[in-house]
Amino acid sequence: MNDIANLFESFKNIKVGIVGDVMLDTYMWGKVDRISPEAPVPIVAVNKKEYRIGGAGNVALNICSLGARASVISVTGNDDDGHALQKMFAQQGIDTSFILQSSKRITTNKIRVIGRNQQMMRLDHEVTDDLGYEDENRLILAVQHYIAQEKPQVIILEDYNKGVLTELVIQKVIDLCRHNHIITAVDPKRKNFFAYKSVDIFKPNLKEAMEGLNIIAGEVNEKLLHDIHDALAEKLGHQISLITLSEKGVFYKQKDEGAIVPSHIRDIADVSGAGDTVIAVASLVYAATRNVHLMAEAANIAGGLVCEIVGTAAIDKEALLKECRLLLQ
Repeated sequence: MNDIANLFESFKNIKVGIVGDVMLDTYMWGKVDRISPEAPVPIVAVNKKEYRIGGAGNVALNICSLGARASVISVTGNDDDGHALQKMFAQQGIDTSFILQSSKRITTNKIRVIGRNQQMMRLDHEVTDDLGYEDENRLILAVQHYIAQEKPQVIILEDYNKGVLTELVIQKVIDLCRHNHIITAVDPKRKNFFAYKSVDIFKPNLKEAMEGLNIIAGEVNEKLLHDIHDALAEKLGHQISLITLSEKGVFYKQKDEGAIVPSHIRDIADVSGAGDTVIAVASLVYAATRNVHLMAEAANIAGGLVCEIVGTAAIDKEALLKECRLLLQ
């Protein structure tokens, strides 16, 4: 048990850079008691509006919540949403020195309308085109400056298909990390799925992995998951697969070591943001211990815990420590 406490204490010595698509999550909460006379849709009488850090920013928030040093390296619009996001990062102790603003983009804002504790609609305000040549090179330079200045142990590439992680950015960041002996962890999306060659930790969900490999399978079992890792490793040459299996837990594999880590019983309220928590916890535990089984166990527990909260939320360090003490024996 002391080992777990010491592990969590060691997070404060780890610096993590998060490169990817940051966004603002807006929640509009309200009451629904009638249907609109103008169209067959519910009327939501909004009584609360809340802003949260989303996308790659939520990974940074999780890193920070666990006591490590988080820096965001990204491109936002030069707009009110971008300024609001920068302010929220600063309030949470997240380093914003390497966030760039561009007049050619807008900051992604996902607006969720919630009534009767249920999401009724989502409005996405965003640009998803790849970064232009100038912004792409500015971002690569920002990553170089970050590595030289902060000397991080880990860089997480967090892809939401919003255009920040272009193939060139991905390749250059991985090359810089390999040259500087920095652990790379990736949460991929379909568009650039096989661009993340030679990374350390590759964390798709099962659906993404099967779609990427064009696999159609009925029963999901351990043999299939081992085959998926082998097929991914053949294309990517990466070290570790960490595949989230929704309510079934996670699967991990490194070389000949691999297994399914089953989930623990939870009251699931909302799965949004769980993947952000999983990659944050996995990256820190692996950076601190190089123990791939412990990495998967802790990340699995953390992903389940945040699913008990409605909306995107960061993991609570003390709650996670308590659960790890209870479940990791």
